[in-house]
Amino acid sequence: MAQTVFITGTSTGIGAAAVRLFAAHGWQVAATMRNPADAKFGDLPGVRLYALDVTDAASVQEAVAQAQHDFGQLDVLVNNAGYGLVGPFETATTAQIQQQFATNMFGVFAVTQAVLPALRAQHSGIIINITSVGGRTGFPMNSLYHATKFGLDGFSESLWYELAPFGIQVKVVAPGGVATDFATRSLHLTASPDDAANPYAGQMRAVLDAFSGRAGNASQPEQIAEVIYQAATDGSSQLRYIAGADAQSLLATKAQMPEADFMQMIQKSFGG
Repeated sequence: MAQTVFITGTSTGIGAAAVRLFAAHGWQVAATMRNPADAKFGDLPGVRLYALDVTDAASVQEAVAQAQHDFGQLDVLVNNAGYGLVGPFETATTAQIQQQFATNMFGVFAVTQAVLPALRAQHSGIIINITSVGGRTGFPMNSLYHATKFGLDGFSESLWYELAPFGIQVKVVAPGGVATDFATRSLHLTASPDDAANPYAGQMRAVLDAFSGRAGNASQPEQIAEVIYQAATDGSSQLRYIAGADAQSLLATKAQMPEADFMQMIQKSFGG
């Protein structure tokens, strides 16, 4: 019997690439997104589309219940939906802060809680949370995004222990830069770098320019999907998978340097 994976945030980028890869390996795929009409992966065998807004509790429950009904069993959950909020913390509105956490953290909590009873009952399953290299180290002007990704990293580590007695594995896939539309469709700003009244405008421009300059080192979504598939199928109890050469290099450097020196290096690389 084919295994089933439930993936959030599959309209484009990493999520869409993961749908294609799992389907190519003969998996049944519950591909979820806010608007299934946005799907970019065509009519693939074994793939079914579900409308899912991770910030809407009713939507989460309905999508999970329907997928369980259609496929009979869910074996792997990939919590991929998310977006980046960039800019000065001081200028972030309450609504922006709430939405960043509602999508990147509380959405993961809601989908995970909806799936857990079935995984616990069958005494098997894998939960894969897509975090970021930004869940292991910080960059300027990304404080709220980092808060969610650092939070998910810690949440996942604790959950690893909590669910092990039930035969459920928890994994984290932490990509570096990815050549997707994350920096356009999935990137929100707390302030405009072109606003003369913005006291952080110069720093914002430097940070955004630095990120743009690193685009050539970004991984393709398909490369990150391969790491997600590895996490789902390697049979190991490994918690963290650092995805992308840039992420691996950065975290290796961080491990080798005194913290103060590493932070000074980051500050200079972002125009500080």
